[in-house]
Amino acid sequence: MRRELYLPKSWTSDPDRCAGAKIPDERAFAKGDLAKAVIMRALASPLPIAWVTADSAYGQEWRLRRMLEETGVSYVLAVPKSQHVHAVGRIDFAIAQAPEDAWERHSCGAGAKGPRVYDWAAARLPAIDDFDGDAPTHDRWVPARRSLARPDEIAYYLAYAQVGTPVAELVRIAGTRWAIEEAFQAAKNECGLDQYEVRRYPGWYRHITLAMLAHAFLAAMAAGAERGAAESVPAISPRSPWRKSGDSWQLAATHAAVTTAAAPEVTNSRHLTAHQSSTLSNTPLTSRNSELQLEY
Repeated sequence: MRRELYLPKSWTSDPDRCAGAKIPDERAFAKGDLAKAVIMRALASPLPIAWVTADSAYGQEWRLRRMLEETGVSYVLAVPKSQHVHAVGRIDFAIAQAPEDAWERHSCGAGAKGPRVYDWAAARLPAIDDFDGDAPTHDRWVPARRSLARPDEIAYYLAYAQVGTPVAELVRIAGTRWAIEEAFQAAKNECGLDQYEVRRYPGWYRHITLAMLAHAFLAAMAAGAERGAAESVPAISPRSPWRKSGDSWQLAATHAAVTTAAAPEVTNSRHLTAHQSSTLSNTPLTSRNSELQLEY
């Protein structure tokens, strides 16, 4: 959908170098500013944008979080363990005080080896009067994800969601980041997203745009093929083929309906009318399984 190029300080501190690479003067360079520009363009589009999720490089940007809150967009953003949270202090200290029964086991999506199951704890934060008013429509949360095999590995998040949103929904949104990473990797492997050698910004932008378009096309085709395959699977008869015969069981033979091309009825080829002869000559014989046409 949207793409922007992040440049390190070795580029941003050299205006002449940027000018030589045709990088627009009005283009932002900080990651938070790039994210805001991408999100604002998405919100201006006809697409229904309900949630934003990102890693801690973006989640720790308070200006980005505030922009989403002002536009009424919910988010689940990863943050570092040193993140300061309004009214509670450092997020890792706050989560460390959670009682054991505050942790719930949830799956945050399907992985290569099955559901990605973790222990999750989440608590609502006090409202901020200056931002939320007297009747808040959204709650702020501090969710945390704990590994089952290594309980000392904890990931931290900040969330903003409509009042009444269950913890399971926050978990689901947090898990969608894996799909984003998988999409990036697939675009690199299948469409050469990262296989470019360019000297100027317009060339990079065109390459990334074409690679993303190609990946979107392949994803749509794959989804359509899977849906078509599912629809073509014959329905299983609700009637069991098992039959009781005396003291034993028998399996009744099941026959799939076979449709064959209807050929004109022929009793004696010597007495065909002109119309029957013409029809017969233009009608191929069809095998019983409808897979092979026999010419004669």
